[in-house]
Amino acid sequence: MLKTITKSQTLFERRKNAVANGVGVFNTATVKQAKGAIIIDEDGNELIDFAGGIGVVNAGHCPEPVVQAIKDQADKYLHTSFNVVTYEPYIKLCEELCEILPHGDKTKAMLISTGAEAVENAIKIARQATKRQGVVCFTDAYHGRTMMAMTLTSKIDYKIDCGPFSPEVYRIPFPNFYRYAKGETLDEFVESSLKNLHASAKNLFDPKSIAAVIIEPVQGEGGFNAVPIKYFEGLRKFCDDHGILLIADEIQSGFARTGNWASWQQYKVQPDLSTYAKSLGSGLPIAAVVGKAEIMDSAAGGTIGGTYIGSPLACVAALATIQYMKDINLNDRAIEVGNMIMARFEKIKERFKEVGDIRGLGAMNAIEFVKNGDPNQPDSELCNAVVKGCAENGLIIISAGTYKNIIRILSPLVIEDDVLNKGLDIIENQIQKVIQNRI
Repeated sequence: MLKTITKSQTLFERRKNAVANGVGVFNTATVKQAKGAIIIDEDGNELIDFAGGIGVVNAGHCPEPVVQAIKDQADKYLHTSFNVVTYEPYIKLCEELCEILPHGDKTKAMLISTGAEAVENAIKIARQATKRQGVVCFTDAYHGRTMMAMTLTSKIDYKIDCGPFSPEVYRIPFPNFYRYAKGETLDEFVESSLKNLHASAKNLFDPKSIAAVIIEPVQGEGGFNAVPIKYFEGLRKFCDDHGILLIADEIQSGFARTGNWASWQQYKVQPDLSTYAKSLGSGLPIAAVVGKAEIMDSAAGGTIGGTYIGSPLACVAALATIQYMKDINLNDRAIEVGNMIMARFEKIKERFKEVGDIRGLGAMNAIEFVKNGDPNQPDSELCNAVVKGCAENGLIIISAGTYKNIIRILSPLVIEDDVLNKGLDIIENQIQKVIQNRI
């Protein structure tokens, strides 16, 4: 009997023939339609979405006010370039961002299309503001795949044969308590990590040459590692003491994911500049740099931006997304979702010794697999098998971490409780199945 070829398989075959192999495949699901937290694939199967387009649809797939705003704008004009013809949605969105993400007494913003562009422009602004060139970043960081952003990104897998990279970039260890603490308490670990930071200013870089330190308060691709609050506070003081600007990369952690518009608001540590993208536009490509007005205005005319700096369609989508998030109290919902996930993760960790750590801030949650209970022995094989098993059972999830041994949950925050629990059931069942098959 001939094996039936599904529409999804046919689509993937077409992808293989037409799309460059370097474009990653994190999951083999397809999509024909999506709504809320559910994706319907090319064959009509319903899939629970725990990936959210890599954290892009916090407000759900196709929220009605956003879709309507896009339709309405499409009837007016699609593009003029804000550099050439000024339009109100760009200005209105910048005003909104300055209001919900205030940076000191006066805030300004700029719009671009992608997270990597936001990082590139933030670095250019910081260099012009300080008249310095150096940038400090962290291990396990992910900031994008354009050349400066790729230089700042830690994981070598994203950078193979892509050099030479941008000069004057210095990398220091991210204060990952789970991985690096050697019997220390959290306070002791933070103290030693801050000592290392200060030592770097003696043996790695001259702080007088450093324009900015860029940090993800909660690392995304790196594995959802949250910076300890006292370290973040100490980093802020270090920057102040040396005239260095602090950039918070909130591209994955922003717009309700951690229970606020930005995770730095949870920490109450004020950056000088911050970057956003992903869930800002509910799927339309839009990103932003937000910062203290005097710093933002340090950039000379024409040195930041580009042709597609805040597409009108993307601007109205972002405005509608922010209003929708406000209307349904999505920041509060993120805390509820995160609590449900972490309660289940606690039970999973108690059941399986292969789970080394569980962690999360708001609804930015992760579960890490290791061998022999050792943080330095990542179990990538187990994680990969769980991801594949979930895909075969109707759940879309993606891994994270330098060694891809971490499952990250980025489900739309509008997900219903029963759907969320069903997805968590699938994860737990697949962990059990993979472990049993190893015996």
